[in-house]
Amino acid sequence: MGIIPRDAGEIKLDGRSVSFSRPAEALAAGIAIIEQELSPVLDMTVAENIFLGREYTKRLGGIDFAGMNRDAAKLLAQLGFDIAPKSLMRDLSVGQIQLVEIAKALSHEARIIIMDEPTSALGEKEVDSLIEAIRRLKAQGKGIIYVSHRLSEIFGIVDTYTVFRDGKFVASGGITEINRSELINMIVGRELKDEFIKENQPGPKTRLAVKGLNRPGKLHDISFDVHEGEIVGLYGLMGAGRTEILDCLFGIDTDWTGEIIVDGATRAMRTPRDAMDAGLALVTEDRKQSGLIMSDTVRGNLSLAVLPELSPQGVMDRKKEAAWSARMIAQFRIKAATDRLSVGSLSGGNQQKVVIGRCYLTEPGILLFDEPTRGVDVGAKREIYGIMSEFAAAGGSIIMVSGEIDEILGMADRIVVIRDGAVSGELPRAEANQQALLNLAA
Repeated sequence: MGIIPRDAGEIKLDGRSVSFSRPAEALAAGIAIIEQELSPVLDMTVAENIFLGREYTKRLGGIDFAGMNRDAAKLLAQLGFDIAPKSLMRDLSVGQIQLVEIAKALSHEARIIIMDEPTSALGEKEVDSLIEAIRRLKAQGKGIIYVSHRLSEIFGIVDTYTVFRDGKFVASGGITEINRSELINMIVGRELKDEFIKENQPGPKTRLAVKGLNRPGKLHDISFDVHEGEIVGLYGLMGAGRTEILDCLFGIDTDWTGEIIVDGATRAMRTPRDAMDAGLALVTEDRKQSGLIMSDTVRGNLSLAVLPELSPQGVMDRKKEAAWSARMIAQFRIKAATDRLSVGSLSGGNQQKVVIGRCYLTEPGILLFDEPTRGVDVGAKREIYGIMSEFAAAGGSIIMVSGEIDEILGMADRIVVIRDGAVSGELPRAEANQQALLNLAA
């Protein structure tokens, strides 16, 4: 795409050697990209974002907003994305922003489309719509480079695969010539016996109880509980209200009614500090926007939630900060040459482990995970599952929001299904399967 200049090698387009120094040149040549890192202009509408830099103009001057809204609506409808073109981007969920980015790339009518983790923030319904759109593009003769850590998508979409590890080529071939286990081994460089690690056993004690939780226009009479040593999964389609539940539990959203009980005591949860004082910690859905300060160091990000403990007299105890940072790096095997490294330079999996490490420093009893493995590779996923299992096995409690059915089925002891802001059903692990979850969610 001309974003980073290459040091060596050759890129050929239609058999002709090409070199792009900026994205505009790649777009002009018929190559478009859906980037993993979302970059919306939040105070513009959906239509304005889709046609950013290519605004329609009227004959006598001025922007043709009506024409842009009309064509944006047509494009979104063709893709099966239920988003209003006049909506402000800041009012959309992360998943909806992802859909707009997809529509924006496809609006260029490129011949080659690069999709970098396009489904990382999407639910099953939206993934199905995108897969159908990909099949239509293939039928039209367009070429697609599809980057993903979701192996079910790889086997369901692609014709050929190429594996890279640590910046180096590993292997390539036809997707029908390889199985899931072989592909995982190539990706991580070693054999993984089990994709999910599950060692916890739920106990009898109720750690958290939610009773009649309501949020105007978003949540309706939500009730469920979580026991010690238990992982409870919240499953639902995109926009069902899963993240909104966690926002209420952690005091991010304060416009709620109902009752939240932690260890037998009713808690107000009107600020994140209230939630932390009650023993809760939150791993947010979007680590780059709300989980990390990307320009700060690994150490700085790890210490954010425990600044009062590190500076009781108003002066930072640098020695203790360094020691606590080193402990989290060692415990979660965070790959960083030094904790003074910018967290933005780490891989997605290591960034996610920094967020988890920061939560651990608050010594929580209840962990809230919102899409815990979004945008991380297979090896890092397994490490995060191990962290979750170990936490629950030690008596901690977890609420896990995930749009990946395999992840929910693999890790949850009990699954609460959310549909249109309400609980549509609850399934124990032994009775849960993909069809049952989809029937309750749709």
